[in-house]
Amino acid sequence: MNLGTRIAGVAAAAAIAWAGQASAQPAADTIAAIRARGQVICGVSVNAPGFALPDSRGEFRGLDVDTCRAVAAALLGDATKIRFVPNTTQQRFTMLQSGEIDLLVRNTTWTLARESQLGLAFAGINFYDGQGFMVRRSSGVTSARQLDGATVCVQPGTTTELNLADYFRTNRMRFTPVVIEQAEEIRAAFVAGRCDAYTNDASSLASFRATRTTDANDFVLLPEIISKEPLGPAVRKGDWKWFDLVRWTLYAQIAAEELGVTSANVEEMARTSTNPDIQRLLGRTGDLGRSLGVDNDWAVRVIRQVGNYAEMYERNITPIGIPRGVNNLWNNGGLHYAPPIR
Repeated sequence: MNLGTRIAGVAAAAAIAWAGQASAQPAADTIAAIRARGQVICGVSVNAPGFALPDSRGEFRGLDVDTCRAVAAALLGDATKIRFVPNTTQQRFTMLQSGEIDLLVRNTTWTLARESQLGLAFAGINFYDGQGFMVRRSSGVTSARQLDGATVCVQPGTTTELNLADYFRTNRMRFTPVVIEQAEEIRAAFVAGRCDAYTNDASSLASFRATRTTDANDFVLLPEIISKEPLGPAVRKGDWKWFDLVRWTLYAQIAAEELGVTSANVEEMARTSTNPDIQRLLGRTGDLGRSLGVDNDWAVRVIRQVGNYAEMYERNITPIGIPRGVNNLWNNGGLHYAPPIR
C-alpha cells in the first residue's frame, strides 16, 4: 500500500468513527465543563522548543503554551488555570475528538481534510510555517533537489509525511522513509546517521538546531520550503461558543500588537486611551466580551497575563533563531491580520 493510500485510509477511518460519534451526541458545552472543573485542558507537543517544552522546573513554555494560557485567562481570569497534556502526532486528534482535551495547540497544520473529515475546527493561525529539510554539513548537500535516493527521517500521521512523498514524486526522485513517531527518537536517529536528511516544519528544524550546544553548526537547513503549514489552535466542531472564544482570544493578541497595547501598558490604556478601537478591545465601550460569554475586560486579562502577539513571539520564538518574517503583522510585511474587533 503506498503512502497516499495509507494516509487516506487512516483519515477515512477516523472520519467514519467521528461521524458516528457526532451523530449520536449533541455538541458538548465545553465552556460550562471548563468552568465546572476550574481549568482548561490543552494538548501540546511532547518536546518542541519554542512552542511547548518543560523548563527546569517542569513548567511548560512556548508559543503554543502561551496560546493556551491566553484562553485560560480569557475564560477563567487566570492564565495558570490550565493543565497541559503532551501528546504525539498519532494521539492528538483522537484525544481532542474524545474530549480528553478541550483544545489542541500542537504545531498542527490547518487543512481541509482535518476540518471536513475529522470533526475539527481551526480557530486561527498562531504561526505561519512551511516544511523544510535538514542535512549534516559534512554531506555537502546544498539543495533538496540533491536528495535523490536519500533516506529521510519523518514522523508518521502528519502532513509532513504526505508532503515528503508529494515532493519526491513531483521531482521524479526516490527516497526511503525512516518513520519514527517520537520527536526525541527521530532527532537522535538523524544525529546518529540513520538517515541522510530530516524533514519537518522549518520552525521545528530550527528549534532542534538551536538546542544543540556543541554541534549546532554541523547541521544545515536547506533553502527549499516545500509546503504551506499554517499552525494554530483546534477545537471540536459544533461547539461554536467555545470556538469563538478561542478564535477571538488569539485575534485580541494580534490586534493588541497592532494598537500598541502591551502587558506593561494595558492597565493605563484601559483607563486613559480615547482610541475607539482600544476602548472596544479593552472593554471600555460596547458589550463584546459578554457576547463571547465572558466579562467585557477579558482581553485586558489576556494581555496583562500573557501579552500581545509580539510579546509571545519575542519570548518564545526569537530565542531559537527564527525571525518574524511572514509572522509579522500585515502592516509590517507579514501575514498576521486580526478582523475588526467591533
